[in-house]
Amino acid sequence: MCGRYALGKLEWWILQEMFKLQQAALNMQPRWNVAPTQSAPIIRYAEDHTEAVMARWGLVPFFWQKPLGEMKFSTFNAKSETAATTASFREPFRKRRCIVPAIGFYEWTGKKGAKQPWWITVKDQDWFGFAGLWDEAEIEGETLQSFTILTTAPNKEMANIHTRMPVILRPDQYDLWMNPDAANDEIEPILKGLPDDSMQMREANKSVGNVRTEGEWLIEPGDGPQARLV
Repeated sequence: MCGRYALGKLEWWILQEMFKLQQAALNMQPRWNVAPTQSAPIIRYAEDHTEAVMARWGLVPFFWQKPLGEMKFSTFNAKSETAATTASFREPFRKRRCIVPAIGFYEWTGKKGAKQPWWITVKDQDWFGFAGLWDEAEIEGETLQSFTILTTAPNKEMANIHTRMPVILRPDQYDLWMNPDAANDEIEPILKGLPDDSMQMREANKSVGNVRTEGEWLIEPGDGPQARLV
């Protein structure tokens, strides 16, 4: 599972350089607690170029025509093993794959009411890209862009805290993943996630559980803003 992540202070020029973006900059504010239903940047192929757009986290399939409040199923994550055959993700998996930039993500351990969040990053990388799927739907007369993050079986580090982990791509896999002409047998090997000894993690601030809480201090241990970074 991946239910929270951080964009941090990732700057537009970094994405622009990596993906050769030829467009006006997105309004990317520092984010340390991106949650489902919120808007975040994704990178995707357009007809003849690569582009960045803001999209809703929590994929709304193209065939969905009812108000969002009537969606009773979760789509902020999709299992990489079944996305190619699941109704909500089948078409996006085939045609609409994307990169979701992040600097790290959160996971929780412990019992209900006493859960400890963990801040998880990739070793030797300032930022990385989740493997994502995007879709477009008409909801109450308006066009909605949305995305999901794929998950896979955990590597050794992640297995200590959860039974799933997000699919994190290497930079040399970005083009293949976004290419709509790539066949499933080309894509499947990169959906295994990062190998053992790729991740680093530490306790995070328990306030990250509140979706209204923001700030860099959330990636440090503590129970509240008294742990604010200086």
